[in-house]
Amino acid sequence: MKAYRVSVNLKLGLIIFAVAIAVSSLWYTKDLADRLRSQETSIIQLWASALEQVPKVAQAGSVNPFQSELRELENQLSQVSESALPGAIGEAKRNRFRQAVVWAQSMPPASDLTFILSAFLEPNTFDIPAILEDSLLGTATIWRNLPIEPESLSELDSIRAVDPDKYERIRASLVSIQREMDAVHRPIPIVVSFPSDTLNQKMHYGESPLVTAVRWFPYIQLGFVGLFVLVGYVGFSYVRSSEQKSLWVGMAKEAAHQLGTPISSLMGWLEMLRMKEGTDQDQQQAYDEIEKDIQRLTRITSRFSGIGSLPKLDEQSLKPVIENISEYMRRRLPQSGKQVVLQIDIPAEIKVQLNAELFEWVIENLLKNALDAIASDHGIINISTKKLDGKVIIDVADNGKGIDRRQWKNVFRPGYSTKKRGWGLGLSLARRIVEDYHGGSLILLHSRPDEGTTFRITLPQSHS
Repeated sequence: MKAYRVSVNLKLGLIIFAVAIAVSSLWYTKDLADRLRSQETSIIQLWASALEQVPKVAQAGSVNPFQSELRELENQLSQVSESALPGAIGEAKRNRFRQAVVWAQSMPPASDLTFILSAFLEPNTFDIPAILEDSLLGTATIWRNLPIEPESLSELDSIRAVDPDKYERIRASLVSIQREMDAVHRPIPIVVSFPSDTLNQKMHYGESPLVTAVRWFPYIQLGFVGLFVLVGYVGFSYVRSSEQKSLWVGMAKEAAHQLGTPISSLMGWLEMLRMKEGTDQDQQQAYDEIEKDIQRLTRITSRFSGIGSLPKLDEQSLKPVIENISEYMRRRLPQSGKQVVLQIDIPAEIKVQLNAELFEWVIENLLKNALDAIASDHGIINISTKKLDGKVIIDVADNGKGIDRRQWKNVFRPGYSTKKRGWGLGLSLARRIVEDYHGGSLILLHSRPDEGTTFRITLPQSHS
């Protein structure tokens, strides 16, 4: 039990360690993803502000504050000759004209006023997916970083006449993507004012591939951590199971070796008793029973010595094998002090591949457990067999005290026993015989307190 607790603690520690790594990774990457999303939101807001300011800058730059001065200068220059120019215009006026000329000469061309678009927006230096929607038209006018070509409404309209189906597919895709973006980020309103009108727009945007990758990274990492835990858990369980099997095999073989000598001596003493003269019938009957028990001990010794090696399986009828061990148990039922009825319902035609000695051991363990579970003076143990989906089903049921649901997982664990003298090895060895040697399964099918227990053995059916 101590080794079992240590193994449980090691497994629990491994799981806690992996969960701690996963949680810390989730927290860190979530914080990083939030920061990146905040930065991208700032970029989109700057983008939207730039779209609002470009028309204002262009509109303000189109009005020259020195237009009247330039016209007057043009008139003065056309009326006065070059030699008379200094006398015809005062010094202050000349300075004003001079400023106008200097400003006009230094004025940048109109195309330079759109540097925000040409240097910042149009080259698309960011990979943030975005859609610019015209509220008046109710449709997207420009979109960037989407798997959709073309990237503007004007170019899309040119496709309409050539391929209407493609046009509708693109429009539907834009609407769908726009809804997905709105589920992630609230759209940013853009108001562009003109002297005679106001244009309302919305900027819809989503996550860049970098943010998406960062957001999914902890889950990928969690998957790798989970895989690491699973591999470690399976490997540790396999090593522990192998150690337990080696221990039980060694104990079984040593027990068989120790039993061999006294069994041989008992057989010799029995023959000497039989050779005595004056042996009556009752004594002879007692000797016969002793001989049967010695033979029984011999078979048990053979079973123990065979554990750890692959037994030979022979195709044979299931009924005589179970009846043989059942009859042995019936003769010893009166010794238990209980009135127990052992019922058998096995069709004679059912055949399976068996090692009779080992399988008798399995049935014997189940019958002994059923007998111990019967707390009342009257009990019933029933063994029934049927065919189902190419399998042979053997149910061993009793009306005993039953097993609490919370203990179901422990009944086959080596060392677990509800009996004061029990070693807790019977059901564990029985399951190993059925699963490892006969290719079947042994499960606790049903059990409730005060309602009895049913164990089920499933074996491959012989098809010959």
